[in-house]
Amino acid sequence: MKKILTAFVLLVGIPSAMADGLKSLDVFLRGTQTGRADFTQVVTSPGKDGQAARSKTSSGTFEFQRPGRFRFVYQKPFLQTIVADGQSLWLYDADLNQVTQRAQAQALGSAPAALLAAAPDLKALRMDFLLEVSPAPQGEENLEWVLARPKSKEGQLQSVRIGFAGEQLAALEILDSFGQRSMIRFSQVQTNPVLPAATFQFKPPAGADVLRQ
Repeated sequence: MKKILTAFVLLVGIPSAMADGLKSLDVFLRGTQTGRADFTQVVTSPGKDGQAARSKTSSGTFEFQRPGRFRFVYQKPFLQTIVADGQSLWLYDADLNQVTQRAQAQALGSAPAALLAAAPDLKALRMDFLLEVSPAPQGEENLEWVLARPKSKEGQLQSVRIGFAGEQLAALEILDSFGQRSMIRFSQVQTNPVLPAATFQFKPPAGADVLRQ
C-alpha cells in the first residue's frame, strides 16, 4: 500500500523559525476540519548491490475530513484510489480491477494519513510520536519543518517530517524502515472546503475482485 501522510515538534529554547513551525502545526490541527489539495509524490528506494537509488513519481488529489476520513486518488502514472470511511480502508487498483478492504483501525494505526485526518492537537500526537525540531531536507529550506518518530517499533514507519509555508500545509517526507523515502508536495491547498458525504464512501466497481483482510 502506498505510504502516505503526517506528524511533528517541541523543544525548550528552540529558535523562532522552528517555533513558527510548531505554531503552524497547532493552528492546522485545531482549525482544519476538512481539506483538499493536489499532490506530487516522489518515492526513492535505496540502491542495491552497488546500483543507484531508484525514484518514481506519481500525482493526484487528496481530501480529508475529521475524524478519520480521507481519500487519495492517484491519477498518474496509474489509477489507484485509497479511501478511509471511518470503519474500513479501501484500496482500488484500476489496472488489476481489484479492491482490498481492511479494518481501518488495524490498517492505519499511527500512519501519517491517519494523523492528518484524525489527530485533534499536539497532545494527541504525543501519545503515539516522539516529537522534535527538524532541520529542513536539502533543497527544502524555504519551509518550516517538524519531525515525528513513532513510539511503537512494530510498524514500518521510521519517521515523518511535515513542512509548512506559513500556516499552510506544504509537504511531507516519510521514511520507512527499509530506507525508502517518500516526498509529498501539496499544491492548490483548500482549508475547510465543504465536501459531499459521498467523497468518503466507496463502492467496489462492478466486476472487481474484492479481497477482505
